[in-house]
Amino acid sequence: MTVAFTVIAVITAVFFGAGALLALYRMVTGPSILDRVIASDVLLTTTILVLGAEMVYNQHTRTIPIMVVIAATAVFGTIAVARYVSKQDKPEDQPK
Repeated sequence: MTVAFTVIAVITAVFFGAGALLALYRMVTGPSILDRVIASDVLLTTTILVLGAEMVYNQHTRTIPIMVVIAATAVFGTIAVARYVSKQDKPEDQPK
């Protein structure tokens, strides 16, 4: 590996770490459930990106199944929360 490639890897790791910390901060301090859900989606996306960057850095494809499972979990979790929130937002006097 060249020095430039290592420097780029370190810079990438710093940005991924900053993004993950900011997402964690929003998950903890988010004023609403939707803020926390979006922050968890950002954190899961950052995790997928970190795994992808690690695959590029180490030149392998072994973590693709892990990335797919994380992505599916994020999608299904977001859909479940969206359905829950939409049911709470309905006025009670409307017929079902």
